[in-house]
Amino acid sequence: MSTETLAQHGEGWIGLAMIGKTAFALLLIVAIILLCAWLLRRLNGLPGQGQTLKVVGSRALGPKERLVVVEVEGTWLVLGVGGGGINKVHEMPAPTRAASADESIDAGDEGTSFAARFAKALSANGKKTLGGNGKSGGIGS
Repeated sequence: MSTETLAQHGEGWIGLAMIGKTAFALLLIVAIILLCAWLLRRLNGLPGQGQTLKVVGSRALGPKERLVVVEVEGTWLVLGVGGGGINKVHEMPAPTRAASADESIDAGDEGTSFAARFAKALSANGKKTLGGNGKSGGIGS
């Protein structure tokens, strides 16, 4: 064998070794990125760490419209969510945990049910917004 033949085969092996090292480094970087993403997902899911927003309930009003009740730091916000944006419909203090358990038991009582309180709050909001006449301005009239 001549030295030229050995030199040509040696360069091929060196090229394969470089491709192998590059592929290994790339796989290592992708694995580190996936590990970081997994850790972030796990750490953000822990209760009590920055989660001050809680969806209490939601109801579809149409194909693109929803009514959502959200609890934020002890306050319930009733939000109208649609294709055009998000509007605050009403705001009220969140009931205590013991009171909300009692409300689910006494759901038949008109004074304590969520539907009755919500209807009362909407009528009060409508009176305040429309100058005290209590009539809605065009939707459903």
